[in-house]
Amino acid sequence: MKNRSPLIIAALAIVLTVSLALYSTRSRAERPPQTPVKVASPELIAGPGRVEPVSEDIKIGSELSGKLRSVNVEEGDSVRKGQVLVVLENDDYRAEVLSAEAEVRAKQATLRKVINGARPQERSQALSTVEAAQAVMENAKAEADRHQKLFAAGVISQEEAERYSREYDVASAQYREAVQRHSLVDDRAREEDIAFAQADLGLAQARLEDARAKYEKTRIKCPINGTVLRKHHRSGESVSNSSTVPDPILTIGDTNVLRVRVDVDETDVNKVRVGQKAFVTADAFGAHKFWGRVVRVGELLGPKNVRTDEPTERVDRKILETLVELDPGEQLPMGLRVDAYIVSGNGQVAQAQAMGR
Repeated sequence: MKNRSPLIIAALAIVLTVSLALYSTRSRAERPPQTPVKVASPELIAGPGRVEPVSEDIKIGSELSGKLRSVNVEEGDSVRKGQVLVVLENDDYRAEVLSAEAEVRAKQATLRKVINGARPQERSQALSTVEAAQAVMENAKAEADRHQKLFAAGVISQEEAERYSREYDVASAQYREAVQRHSLVDDRAREEDIAFAQADLGLAQARLEDARAKYEKTRIKCPINGTVLRKHHRSGESVSNSSTVPDPILTIGDTNVLRVRVDVDETDVNKVRVGQKAFVTADAFGAHKFWGRVVRVGELLGPKNVRTDEPTERVDRKILETLVELDPGEQLPMGLRVDAYIVSGNGQVAQAQAMGR
């Protein structure tokens, strides 16, 4: 009996092992197959782009043709609004300003003279002339009266009496003339004379403003705070003012914030919205991503602005110009060609940030 016990225990163990194996096989057969979970990739809208300053490229030229006296900045210099960047040869324009200023001073003096009228000495002189003419007239009248009485008494001839009468007429006329001259000198200026002098002064002031404006155009100032990106001309060179052939002296831009002008293919224009996150990459920086957001979406489709130089690139496709503003602190060379990627869904931003491209 004792010899049979180990055999019974071994048989029970074998039966139990077989039963567990059959149960496990049946459970796996009855369990439905599980589908592998797939992680969705973020949808990216890709397009070529080019880096530019937030102000875009500002090309500074001259409104006047001439020779450059000095170009006061170099490429890479920081500039501030109102700073004099370029000075043209301007001696002739300066002379015009001085001449116009002298003309204004002369017209101002003329206007004051018209308003103030004659000087006190001139008024006094005119009054003295009146008094002298009056004395001469009264004396001539007395002589004419006396000789008229003598003629009536038969003492003198009629001819002699008439001579003194004519002298009185002449003296009377001279007195009236002196009175009129004194009245003219002593009277206030006429309104017409003042208006004419004021208009003459206004014309001279307009000439002065024109001369100053031309002179200021020879001193070219910076329109914004920014950085000199390109220096096209140097001191001593000549520049021209032409509406058909631009001749910039400097190119500047505000590089505190960078933007990327992206060509979005016409097949993807319905997926782009202002505010969407985006990033750009460049061959020179490897897999590093420069993040930003869409700040402007164009309204008009047009031809491509950026070429990828790929042999298979289609140049007949229309694009929608889109601006991506990079996050503060991102630094890239101006004009660098990059690959831009716009994340179409906000919920996919984290996935795009984690992905390597």
